[in-house]
Parts: sequence; structure tokens; C-alpha cells
Amino acid sequence: MIIDTHLHPTNLVDEAWRHTGTPFTGERMLKLMDGPYMINGKPRRIDMGFIQPPPGNTGYRDGNRKGRDGIRDYMAYCAELCQTYPDRFIGNFNYNPRWGPENGAAELEFHVKEYGFKMLKLHANMHGYRPDRALDWLRPAMKKCAELGVVVLIHTGDGPYTIPTMFYPIIREFPMVNFIIGHFGIQTGGNYSFESFWMAMDTPNVYCESGWCFQSRIVEFAQQLPKNKIVFGTDSPPNDPGMWLRELEVLCKDPPHGINLSEEYLEGYLGNNIAKLVGIDPSPPPRDVKDAQARLKDSYAGVDRATGRHLEFA
Repeated sequence: MIIDTHLHPTNLVDEAWRHTGTPFTGERMLKLMDGPYMINGKPRRIDMGFIQPPPGNTGYRDGNRKGRDGIRDYMAYCAELCQTYPDRFIGNFNYNPRWGPENGAAELEFHVKEYGFKMLKLHANMHGYRPDRALDWLRPAMKKCAELGVVVLIHTGDGPYTIPTMFYPIIREFPMVNFIIGHFGIQTGGNYSFESFWMAMDTPNVYCESGWCFQSRIVEFAQQLPKNKIVFGTDSPPNDPGMWLRELEVLCKDPPHGINLSEEYLEGYLGNNIAKLVGIDPSPPPRDVKDAQARLKDSYAGVDRATGRHLEFA
């Protein structure tokens, strides 16, 4: 299966990205995930995705409830989607320590046990703290991640607070927790992809998310990184998943654009690597076009929602 580590559905307008002023709902997200997307000549969909609210909507605003109630409010829509579409969405808890570190840790545990969340997101820029100096703000949640087996996704790539190496103190303090460097260290105004690469090379519990990285760098890094160290993530919306799928698919091509990667290893990048980290059974790639079509016809993606009829693929 294909699993996207980085999705932001919302029933409110995203205060940071806006999305033309229309909420990008879970149903819109499913349509985006369904594609189909052609990978090595086979029609595929994004089978599952980790969902979190847009970080711009997770700060305090006048009129919001405070403490655990406020956290539960901003996570409510994603929790609802995980219950409505449990075969498609996996919860990612957006941790803002400014609502109270202990409150956040308690709500993380609640969302893991109540809704099956498997990931936690850190966004130090949006929430305004230096991760290398705010360790007391991070420790309560990291202890829960260690206890509950939760993977941590870190927003990185822009200053002042999300340069990848700024997270080394907390990563080293919690070697039993798996950390994913979001955006491969690339975002607005920064390219820390080489930092991210060496962190993943040198640190057993560090992985890199493919989205936002330059295609030529992905080719370079994939040649050296252990095959389990790259996971697929798109940050959609505003990004289109197809371009990041293509960035990984091209690894199966001849050099210099690819590295003659096998479809088995590609399937690791597309979903099996993150599946293994969170306890989901990995799956083999489709054997051929006919197998890929059959999988889509047996799935939500293979049905026209307006008519209920199975989609046909040329």
C-alpha cells in the first residue's frame, strides 16, 4: 500500500495556507488520495494517510477554550475523520506545548488510546519555541511517545526554530523513539537536506520524509541511506501528491535520473517503511497492471461515488 505521512484536512479555513478560502475537508482529501496515480505503468492510490490539523489552526485565539479542552477542540475534526474513515486515515497528534506540556502529553495518550493515533507532530516555528532549549516543554510528550510507541514527525527546513540539528538534543535523549525529519529539511527559505541526510545516516532512530526534497538530491541520498530510512510524505494540501510520487518512482529508472531501484524497495519508500514503524502489515507492490486494477476495483478508490459503479482503467 501507499501511505502518506503528512496530510492536513480541515473543516475550517487554514489560517496559514488559506487554500483559496475554502476548507480542505476530509472528503476532498480522500478524492485527492484516490487518484489514480500511475506508478511504473500501474494505477495506484494513496491507500492511507496520517492526518493532523493545519498547524496554523493550533494556536490559541480569543474565545478558545484553554488547557486540555482547547487541545481536544483543535484535534476534534481529525479524530472524527479517523473514526469515520478508519481504513484511510491515521491520527497524527499536533503537539503545541504552549497549551501546557503536561496537558499535551495527557491528550496525546487520550488520542492514542481512544482513536488509535500513531504519530505526533512538532512544529517549533508555528508554536514559537527553540527545541534545543525548550527540552522541559518536549519531555512530557516524548516520554508518552516512548511508552506508547508513537512516531514523532518534525517540521524542518526554515528558521529560526526548525533547523534539523536543533532537534538533536531531544532525539539523543530519547533513542527509543523514532523521529521523522519532515520535508527532508527543506521549506521556506532553507535547504537543510544534507543535515537531514547525515542525521539519518548517523542516528538509528532518525528517518527522512521525501516530500519537498529536490529530485536530484533524493537520487543521491537514496544511493547511500539504508533502504528503510526514507518515508513518503506530501504535506498536502497545498502540495499535489503526484509530483512527490513521481520523485520516488523515478528511482526505478536508469542513472543519472534513477538508481535502478527495485519495485520492492520502492514499495518500502511509498508505504512499507512507515507501516513497519507503526505496526501496520507491509504489502507487496502490484505484480502487474491487471493486479493493480483489481486492487483498485476492490477498494474505495475504484468506485465512482456518484454512481457506485466500478471505475475502469485503460
